[in-house]
Amino acid sequence: MTMQTFALTPGRINKFKGQILAHAVPLEVLNRGGRQVKMPKNMSDTYVARRWLPYGATSTDANTINRFFQNGTGDRGNAIAQAHLTQEGVTPTPDSIVPQDVTVVVQQYSCLYGFTDKTYDLYEDDIPQAMIEQIGERVTFVNEMIVYGALKACTNQYYGGTGTTLATVNGALSLGMLRKIAKNLQANHGKPVNKMLAASNNYGTDAVAEGYTVYCSTDMEPDIRDLPGFVPAEKYASGKPMPNEIGKCERFRFITTPDLPSRQDAGAAVGTTGLQSTSGSNIDVYQFIVCAQDAWSQIAVRGKESLNPTYLPPGDKTKSDPLGQRGYAGTIWWKATMIENNGWLAVGNVGVKQLS
Repeated sequence: MTMQTFALTPGRINKFKGQILAHAVPLEVLNRGGRQVKMPKNMSDTYVARRWLPYGATSTDANTINRFFQNGTGDRGNAIAQAHLTQEGVTPTPDSIVPQDVTVVVQQYSCLYGFTDKTYDLYEDDIPQAMIEQIGERVTFVNEMIVYGALKACTNQYYGGTGTTLATVNGALSLGMLRKIAKNLQANHGKPVNKMLAASNNYGTDAVAEGYTVYCSTDMEPDIRDLPGFVPAEKYASGKPMPNEIGKCERFRFITTPDLPSRQDAGAAVGTTGLQSTSGSNIDVYQFIVCAQDAWSQIAVRGKESLNPTYLPPGDKTKSDPLGQRGYAGTIWWKATMIENNGWLAVGNVGVKQLS
């Protein structure tokens, strides 16, 4: 006769992990972008990314770290060519390459739900299953806010209308603003995004058509569709839209989500602008993120090793719960987001038109 074992418990936890991720992944937007990093165990809580400044670049600001040509008078192209002329029999003076390190400390996050033995035994719905869905959605929501908060700190900021700060934003998204952003990204050698994290539980990337990726609130969709030359995703001649992609305009591909909230009443006075305001006095400011390739990175929450879930059904008796009346479901995970190159990233601050 074969003895029964408690092998069900670890299996339940493994299944729990997979189900959480299955509910989390479909809701991801920002978490599919950037350079994805797998954080191994026992490798410190600090992640360091290193890049090398190109020839002619300086570490002054986000523009100078990417450009061969710095500001100056005269024929700068000819000056570069002349500086590289080689004399017969003369060894040129060797140059050194200059590294730029960017550091971020990985943080731990968690969520936890509790339920009683009465709910577990008598409630007509499957509480543990419902909690799995809630945990998965909550993990994604928290991760989206972590990434969004980090990327909004980019130093490459643009403001709607005639605004020069968040408090003076008085215009909606325009083709002119997008072209300014594209001009800056191109001058900084920002490459179009061509890969995104796959829409699955596993760690891997899918190829996408090239373009600068714009992450923005669904509230901005009407203004995006009104842009001159906008092409909706359903009319793409070739290529496959990314999840939540509504279309493209010139070099930009727009991905929307309802989970990138506005800064309510943070802009200029509404006046006659026709822009949305929560209170009716000041403009609600929406911050959208424009990404070139490798502008930022993040610790990827992918694969079962990325979560450390808890599932404790009622009935487990401990000193803190001597009658086994309480159960818990939740998870804990590590996350960090890092801007690696402010010159390959941009943040737009705009209002949205009030719909009649």
